Amino acid sequence: MKAENWRTIARKTATGVAVAAMAGSVGLGAAQAQETFKVGVVTFLSGGAAESFGVPAWNGGKLLVDLLNKGGVLPPPYDKKGFGGMMIEAIPVDEAGGATKQVQEFRNLVQREKVDTVLGYVSSGDCLAIPPVADELKAFTILYDCGTPRVFEEGSYNYVFRTAAHAAMDNISLAKYMASRGVKVDTFAGINQDYAWGQDSWADFVASMSILMPDAKEKTALFPKIFAGQYGTEISALIREKATVVHSSLWGGDLQAFVLQAAPRGLFQRSQVALAAGDHVMPQLGDKMPDGVFIGARGTNGLAAKAKASPLTNVLWDAYEKEYGVFPVQAPFRMWQGILGLKVAVEKAMAANGGKKPNSDELAAAMKGLEWEAPSGKIQMVLGDGHQAIQPNAIGTTKWDKAAGKMTLVDIEYYAAECVNPPAGTKAVDWIKAGFPGAKCD
Repeated sequence: MKAENWRTIARKTATGVAVAAMAGSVGLGAAQAQETFKVGVVTFLSGGAAESFGVPAWNGGKLLVDLLNKGGVLPPPYDKKGFGGMMIEAIPVDEAGGATKQVQEFRNLVQREKVDTVLGYVSSGDCLAIPPVADELKAFTILYDCGTPRVFEEGSYNYVFRTAAHAAMDNISLAKYMASRGVKVDTFAGINQDYAWGQDSWADFVASMSILMPDAKEKTALFPKIFAGQYGTEISALIREKATVVHSSLWGGDLQAFVLQAAPRGLFQRSQVALAAGDHVMPQLGDKMPDGVFIGARGTNGLAAKAKASPLTNVLWDAYEKEYGVFPVQAPFRMWQGILGLKVAVEKAMAANGGKKPNSDELAAAMKGLEWEAPSGKIQMVLGDGHQAIQPNAIGTTKWDKAAGKMTLVDIEYYAAECVNPPAGTKAVDWIKAGFPGAKCD
């Protein structure tokens, strides 16, 4: 489906959600009933990142907006209607097209659509491009996903917040998982995309291995371009390398393609494959995902969250499965924690300003240092001077359940947020190389 078709359909869906919710808002004053809080939601609706990440994220987002606008569905403190009584209008935008295009789309959302908040971005490249523009326009912005630590380690912003942990914890957790299970790693190699996300993920994994498994030797590090889609040459190189472990932070269509191309050639039998954030392709791959893969979900998301579900997790999990016929993976979980964090911030700001719709300055003040409960656990805005979240993480091992006809995760290990995220004021890679000083692990 073409990108413009996705956007047209999505905009109609968003408008329908907002109008239906407003029509059903009984008992509110006329002025309050008509007031809306507009959120520009940016995620991949076309291209290689859409099927397994962008579209599930948007599906989760519009589902949650609908439930919040109905009110009384989610457990407290999320049972109140909308954002402080205001109906939520979500305006989706396709993230495909690159950073230059996204900067223009961001300006359109803020200056033409007059959104109250922009919430979005999967690509680390987009997350590095947007914050300077957000501060220039004084537009309150939530980065709901992208993983590079560089956003707040190399920059400081007044109006930009990331409601998800950065990628360092993914790679620290993978190394800890192997070390705690006594996996003998003589050598390790990697295949990661050639941009901030892939480069940072590999650097953090290498640094973590140097501390936790110092005898393991680093071998080939491959960096194909993002959305390459074809990995025959790289798979051949990894097979020749015969590394004990192959690490990858590939995601979206790239990860699906890699698994489908590498599994028949025996890579998963020759090496222990460790996927830093690979859970989101499990529904699409089904039994094509090999057993025995070490896999993360960029937080206690997806199947790892369901294994220790809270009432909030159960409500959203069941609603998502009923609506879309598939279980939610990390993408909707991260969208949910962003929207719920925004709800808490909006209502905190309204409590301080006498109940009015908050402006960007009031939202920024409310979000800084905020904590809230999400389906994936507690989210804490403690890094980047209160602008960057930390959260718990989990790693498990894939196993196909033949009787149930579905992929499962077994041998799941959970990591406290302060065990796998650096303390405030410390760059992730420096913290890792120093041996994780001050880490608080259960």
